[in-house]
Amino acid sequence: MNITSIVKQAQVNMPFHLLLEQYFPLVLENRLNLEIGFDCFALDTYGMEDYRKAARILSGEGIRITFHAPFYDLRPGALDHTVRDATIERIQQVFDLAGIFHPLSVVCHAAFDRRYYLSHEEDWIENSITTWAPFVRDAAELGTVLMLENVYEDGPRELERLLEGLGDDPHVGICFDTGHWNAFSAAPLREWMDRLADRIGELHLHDNHGSRDEHLPAGEGTFPFRDFFTMLGERGRNPIVTFEPHRPEDLWKSLEYIAGTDPLPPGITT
Repeated sequence: MNITSIVKQAQVNMPFHLLLEQYFPLVLENRLNLEIGFDCFALDTYGMEDYRKAARILSGEGIRITFHAPFYDLRPGALDHTVRDATIERIQQVFDLAGIFHPLSVVCHAAFDRRYYLSHEEDWIENSITTWAPFVRDAAELGTVLMLENVYEDGPRELERLLEGLGDDPHVGICFDTGHWNAFSAAPLREWMDRLADRIGELHLHDNHGSRDEHLPAGEGTFPFRDFFTMLGERGRNPIVTFEPHRPEDLWKSLEYIAGTDPLPPGITT
């Protein structure tokens, strides 16, 4: 598989401040489609004109966009309504930018952690549904899709129940993160696929050795990429494919590895 062909079909995660201050030339030279990350620092630093200028350049160059919403300290299923309100306010800031960038999707952390919500799983699900339902409606109006990402979830149950609570709506789905599953899940990959594959609309591809979120290039850890791509292909999924490198050189390593996999990720065609 040609790496250039993968680049044309995939997204690359990039924090907004790094795009603006360092990597715009790299993005334009290599025609990288972007998953733009908006953290709290970017949202507190930049103004609407900064966002409009970046969006004009990217749109003019035909760069396809997805979003990653902020996640530091945020708890969309929080038991404390004040914490949940602050979370909603932050996420709303990113949805307010969707009309400028027109992203294909908006990735948000579902943020269930069994260690944190011990004995409060039902409260977390109820509160999470209350938080996300308005954003699903916003996504429909904006022509995008809310993608809820696994992080510390040790199994698929809570995400499955959250999706059930949000209904069979095409404007909400799962962003399956390979590195997070490898580092934090206790449930086997097959169980995740059996319960969630039909709602997977996006992938985050990176790797680790199974104990922490190292964000290594694909193929440098222990995540079973070939088995994973086979399972998704069996279910007819064609998700958005997003690389999450922490350094430019890691992107090229991941691309080289994925170009040599058999099968290729569903969503990437020869």
